[in-house]
Amino acid sequence: MANLQNAVNALVAEQRSLQGQLKQVEAAISALRLVSSNGASTINRPKRVLSVAARRRIAAAQRARWAKYKAQKKAA
Repeated sequence: MANLQNAVNALVAEQRSLQGQLKQVEAAISALRLVSSNGASTINRPKRVLSVAARRRIAAAQRARWAKYKAQKKAA
């Protein structure tokens, strides 16, 4: 009977050890997902939404850049 109890105790100790190792592996996987290539991540982040005014400012700035580029290209 003592041998059986010793075996159970050894298995419980091994289970705790393996659970600790599993937590470490999960933490490592989580950290790697955060720094995955191209900033892509499996973590769901809320989508960034721009206001209409912000999109208009960005569009106007891009049109100005294109106009400047085309003007330089015609001058050359």
